[in-house]
Amino acid sequence: MPRLGVSIYPEHSNKEKDMEYLTTAAKYGFKRVFTCLLSVEGKTSEEVKTDFKEIIFHANKLGMEVIIDVNPNVFLNFNISYEDLSFFKELGAAGLRLDEGFDGAKEALMTFNPYNLKVEINASTGTKYIDNILSYKANKDNIITCHNFYPQIYTGLSFKNFINFSKNLKELGLKVAAFVSSQNDSTFGPWPVNEGLCTLEEHRFLPVDVAARLLFATNLIDDVIIANAYASEEELRELSKVNPSKLTFKINLEDGTSDLEKEIIFNFPHFVRGDMSEYMARSTMCRIAYKDADIKPHHTNDLKRGDIIIINNEYGHYKGELHIILKAMPNDGRKNVVGHIPENELKLLDYIEPWKVFQIIQ
Repeated sequence: MPRLGVSIYPEHSNKEKDMEYLTTAAKYGFKRVFTCLLSVEGKTSEEVKTDFKEIIFHANKLGMEVIIDVNPNVFLNFNISYEDLSFFKELGAAGLRLDEGFDGAKEALMTFNPYNLKVEINASTGTKYIDNILSYKANKDNIITCHNFYPQIYTGLSFKNFINFSKNLKELGLKVAAFVSSQNDSTFGPWPVNEGLCTLEEHRFLPVDVAARLLFATNLIDDVIIANAYASEEELRELSKVNPSKLTFKINLEDGTSDLEKEIIFNFPHFVRGDMSEYMARSTMCRIAYKDADIKPHHTNDLKRGDIIIINNEYGHYKGELHIILKAMPNDGRKNVVGHIPENELKLLDYIEPWKVFQIIQ
């Protein structure tokens, strides 16, 4: 079951704010929490426990699982052995994320820890690192993966690399998580550079719900985590409305769209007709439901990619069909342009295919 997550950075905030943020996120159904030990400096393991433990236990009470980002230096600095992960158990964590790893054999051994802590592997390496871990007969049930986030602008993953890396992991039967960036003011992450925190560079300035819908549309991502803190409550609310299993589009409605047309747009269950054209995705069952409706012509301008149309009275028994336009074409007056998919969502059209269930949302 896909899950949503948030991130906290106790070394840059305070306990009360973090706990309040987690409470709000839990209210909207968020189940994952990312936090980081990579940026903690000059503290002992006991001091870290003091800073993190109460917050993590608060998350656990809210039904949230906390994964802590670490690397071999963290193990060294806090005198943690890969053979003994009790440090993370004492913190209340559900697992640890290895931003950088060891030699494969050590990671495999860690997956057999007696606490069943998840060992989350960096999904953005693009190497055979995880194959190497699995070659040591790791306990696959305790392995999950998560992509990196990138604080520095223009350094996020390209879409091509993201797809290739993620496909390889899914072929291994592993769960994959990725990060999106809050657009809220004054957000922060683990490092001083704060130019957004995202996995894909092209998502850096997108609203979190749009970025999440794009990630879920690939069918390669299980969990989506907001990387920077703190997202606004409105962002949490909007993200909580995302249906990971359904392709959804927002619409900029045309003025003058009738109540009947709005009913077809928002309330009718849509799927793409199987014999799909390269010019449009047709939802045709609505023409049966609305065969007796009066749909007068309006906004019959020529069509472009991302337009949403409803066929009007002039097209006989096709009246009432809803189309999403994929390729520019002329309009002979029989198709009402009722709205447009926003520019920042047009990439979602790449995931339309025959029989695909879709929904248009406000």
